[in-house]
Amino acid sequence: MDTIKIDGMIDSTPIMKDYADIESAAATKIDSKIPEGPVAEKWTNYKAHQKLVNPANKRNLDIIVVGTGLAGASAASTLGEMGFNVLNFCIQDSPRRAHSIAAQGGVNAAKNYQNDGDSIYRLFYDTVKGGDFRSREANVYRLAEVSNNIIDQCVAQGVPFAREYGGLLANRSFGGAQVSRTFYAKGQTGQQLLLGAYSSLNRQIEKGTVKSFNRREMLDVVIIDGRARGIIVRNLVTGEIERYAAHAVVLATGGYGRAFFLSTNAMGCNGSAAIQAFRKGAYLSNLAFTQIHPTCIPVHGEDQSKLTLMSESLRNDGRIWVPKKKEDAEAIRAGKMKPTDIPDEDRDFYLERRYPAFGNLCPRDIASRAAKERCDAGYGVGTGNAVYLDFKYAIQRLGEDVVRDRYGNLFEMYEMISDDNPYETPMMIFPASHYTMGGIWVDYELQTSIKGLFAIGECNFSDHGANRLGASALMQGLADGYFVLPYTMQNYLSDQIKVPHFTTDAPEFDKAEADVRARIEKLMNIKGSKSPDEIHKRLGHVMWDLVGMGRTLGSLVKALKELEEVRKEFYSDLRIVGSADDLNTELEKALRLEDFIEMSKMMAIDALHRNESCGAHFREEYQTQDGEAARNDKDYMYVSCWKYNGENEKPTLYKEPLKYEAIEVQTRNYKS
Repeated sequence: MDTIKIDGMIDSTPIMKDYADIESAAATKIDSKIPEGPVAEKWTNYKAHQKLVNPANKRNLDIIVVGTGLAGASAASTLGEMGFNVLNFCIQDSPRRAHSIAAQGGVNAAKNYQNDGDSIYRLFYDTVKGGDFRSREANVYRLAEVSNNIIDQCVAQGVPFAREYGGLLANRSFGGAQVSRTFYAKGQTGQQLLLGAYSSLNRQIEKGTVKSFNRREMLDVVIIDGRARGIIVRNLVTGEIERYAAHAVVLATGGYGRAFFLSTNAMGCNGSAAIQAFRKGAYLSNLAFTQIHPTCIPVHGEDQSKLTLMSESLRNDGRIWVPKKKEDAEAIRAGKMKPTDIPDEDRDFYLERRYPAFGNLCPRDIASRAAKERCDAGYGVGTGNAVYLDFKYAIQRLGEDVVRDRYGNLFEMYEMISDDNPYETPMMIFPASHYTMGGIWVDYELQTSIKGLFAIGECNFSDHGANRLGASALMQGLADGYFVLPYTMQNYLSDQIKVPHFTTDAPEFDKAEADVRARIEKLMNIKGSKSPDEIHKRLGHVMWDLVGMGRTLGSLVKALKELEEVRKEFYSDLRIVGSADDLNTELEKALRLEDFIEMSKMMAIDALHRNESCGAHFREEYQTQDGEAARNDKDYMYVSCWKYNGENEKPTLYKEPLKYEAIEVQTRNYKS
């Protein structure tokens, strides 16, 4: 492998024993339950031979679904329509306020409506390649296979996808693809898809197959005889601790991107459900694979609580550039020049220059690192950490009305935040934390390493490898909820029909509730001087500076040391105002922050152990001579599966080898 070496150690293997057990489980086999046969036939064969639950028995089975985003709402509504008794929980005041509503750009499907060469195989290949060959082949093919069903389902629900003049559904392009396969509803696709899922969910709520519990936050999963049988939640309005039991539990709780504090995620987004499952025996996988989105409005102050995404769809018509001359960049930063003063010949369209085959639509990890490289080299604008996204050329080519029709709501949002008119001056953008490809390990059936505990959507690791392509998050969430879980879950539930409805008076529920109450009491009694947000900001700085777009062995070791200091500060100087027995948003933040600290440590350990660069995991010691990620397929072509061994104990690494039968593994190339 051709790498640029830095002074000192670049291989972390000799020091990993200080942070994790990576040897003792090396021979342990992880059963991912991938069906036999050619990859294009696996899902069909699985459905043909899976176990089923008959309609009468479905009425006797209870399922808990935690989360009401696209994955959770689609799963709860579909399972309810099938006849199961579903209990659906969300932390928001309405299921329709789940963070899926914030998705802008679109949803992928291999319909080939543009007749531009798309196919199920090409969507499958682009997704695996985009993930830098670190995803499970069988899962990705299934995702591509059911993608077309998603569009049919959503059209039937009345989702107002954009249409061509003649009435046919329109498509646009997204990063990492040379075809137009993205279906969209202006710049608010997530909102419209969620309204479709929400309407299906409401129908089942009205019918009585789904019971909806809003403003409840899961604080523990209850395990009885090795199976997930319920959850403990906190009522966020009254502060009461409540118990709920079921035959199986589904987590659809999103990602852990707010470990960086500043991110495009809503402030309520958290990784707590994943950590609670981790502490009860579920593996966490590929946590180092966190996506930094290239087109976000840059940070503008220390008091900021979140960042704003500018849809990847803007890269269809916007051109990204920085000044070619460093003195021009310096003059812009000093306020002596405007971007409109720079002539075309003095503009560096660096993505078009470096990746001519894909240009501005190269994958997100590549576009983000390229922006960082230009800014680090002194060519950044604004505060120095920004590049331009320019629509001058699209307006000249298409006219302002066409651009307004395509992106009007996004332009309005940008102007509202920045006070700049993007029709007249280029947008300023910079990468920010956006999505997490890592998450809870699941097998082909979307079941975790705990029997009866399933994970769907962003909270699992399964489909995107080391980098997610744009418009694939909505695709995965809806595929899991509408078309995959309703099949695979029956395989598990088929032998549960003789198990009676559970009650919550079992000793396991008593212990779980007692543990939750003790945890809350411990945090309330610290009575220090720092608010949860103050400590979370410090955590975010550590993660962004040392475990962000570029990591090194040295930065990761430093991060683990500083994370321990953050943890000590949390347990010694945290202050939560108010009472635990009432509405208390500070307590909510503190509980989530405690979990973010644990998650951040696992992210750093996972990044430290993986001595390679792949996708969004960029170890600066492992790069090619032209600055691209240098994979190590010989030693790291596997899914990392981390097992919790107790507080203050080192986690154990298990490995699920990745095998590619339908795709030739090669170095990603977006240049030709």
